[in-house]
Amino acid sequence: MTSLLVKLFIKDSENYNDKNVRTSYGVLSSITGIVLNLLLAGAKYAAGVISGSISITADAINNLSDAGSSIVSLFGVKISAKPPDRDHPYGHGRIEYISAFIVSFFVLFMGIELFKESVGKIISPEPVKFSFFSLAILLVSIICKLWLGIFNKTIGKKINSAPMMAVMKDSFSDCLATGVAAVSVIVSAFSDFNIDGYLGIIVAVFILTAGFGILKETLGDILGRAPDAEFIDEISEKILSYPHICGVHDMIIHDYGPSCRFASVHAEVPSDEDFMELHDIIDGIERDIYNEYGMLTSIHMDPVVMNDKRINELRKITQEAVASVGERLSIHDFRVVEGPTHTNLIFDVLLPGDIRCPDREICQKIEKELSKIDERFFCVITVDHAFH
Repeated sequence: MTSLLVKLFIKDSENYNDKNVRTSYGVLSSITGIVLNLLLAGAKYAAGVISGSISITADAINNLSDAGSSIVSLFGVKISAKPPDRDHPYGHGRIEYISAFIVSFFVLFMGIELFKESVGKIISPEPVKFSFFSLAILLVSIICKLWLGIFNKTIGKKINSAPMMAVMKDSFSDCLATGVAAVSVIVSAFSDFNIDGYLGIIVAVFILTAGFGILKETLGDILGRAPDAEFIDEISEKILSYPHICGVHDMIIHDYGPSCRFASVHAEVPSDEDFMELHDIIDGIERDIYNEYGMLTSIHMDPVVMNDKRINELRKITQEAVASVGERLSIHDFRVVEGPTHTNLIFDVLLPGDIRCPDREICQKIEKELSKIDERFFCVITVDHAFH
């Protein structure tokens, strides 16, 4: 079904980096969600009235809220597709994160309202009537919501869409919520014990959990989430695959929305190679990354001495000393200035983002290790903090 909808409504559907294609996917997802949730809301409301079940009626209202969330997502997709302007030179892509953030409040609001109504149902219970129609509607709803979740997950991963991934999580939680409502209907056929209010609370917990999950996820995107380690490794390996690239460090990825990312990175190159040739290679890398990932990249060349036996020996000694302080620490931009009384070892140390240690403390530990090897070593260390 997903493949059929994509084939019917989206041209050039495999070109995920194209903004028009991403917008088409977003519009398709939003309209599908609006139509399906409105149909389910109407059917469930009728079933809730017939059976007198608060959990079914609440589930209907939850579907109505989901339709509203899809409308918010639709506006978010449309606005994010606007081209850059003077006030927003990096485009409007981050509006997708804001729309997903708004969706989370829709979900939380419905969870809170359902919780309050369910408590009232426990205090003042009302009989629930068994109805095959109500049960059938709930089972169909579970199937539809399961498909909608898979639909948004499939597309959301392809185009890296926060709102779609939020809808996916909401849809899967709705499956559990509707399943609980179905249990209420089935129990009413075999027992006079009214569990509707208690099951309504369980449904509310599912909805609130989904809402908090979406809120946490999208808040991370808005504040500035660290890029995936796999993506960092992939870009690094790609850059290193080109001739004369000896090392990669200080990579920073700026996220202005799912379809608008910028990167800056330092690439180490041999100092004795032809500068014009190296510059041409760097230009080629930047162009290839844009063509493959749709990401504008600025690469700074760091010349390093590669063919000096003494410098290579000191570099290895320094790397081992730094590794003894922390196995995840690494060095770059290594230089040596030798004098009659001491040797200056000048280098940068990369500190992973999850390591919390004062810069000076790191430097002192490294200096101590190197002084054990040769007390004439004098260190000039710059501590870099990884942004991933």
